[in-house]
Amino acid sequence: HVQLVESGGGSVQAGGSLRISCEASKYMGFDCMGWFRQNPGQEREWVATITTRTEDTYYADSVKGRFTISRDNTKNKMSLQMDNLTPDDTARYYCAASGSVCYTSSLGEPESYNYWGQGTQVTVS
Repeated sequence: HVQLVESGGGSVQAGGSLRISCEASKYMGFDCMGWFRQNPGQEREWVATITTRTEDTYYADSVKGRFTISRDNTKNKMSLQMDNLTPDDTARYYCAASGSVCYTSSLGEPESYNYWGQGTQVTVS
């Protein structure tokens, strides 16, 4: 049973930066890993995804140019560097991974991922 554990959330002022990370409890050969975010009463929103073999990266328009997703293969760890944060980025951020083949057309769909972390809160004021 693999667990995804997020870390690095917190509070920051608008214009600031935060880096959040996700570490898998064991190597699982995920095809892709990504980040989603969610506020209470709202749907889970896709943020970014990285493919594990080619390390191609994909971003939601709302974060493109400000967020950078990366992966450390040796540590089974993934990170999201968030720069120029705005209050609209406030949410609980969830790490997700897929043990199945990831398709570009469905990277933004939560159903494409079968492993999830518990989330880490990011608050921008």
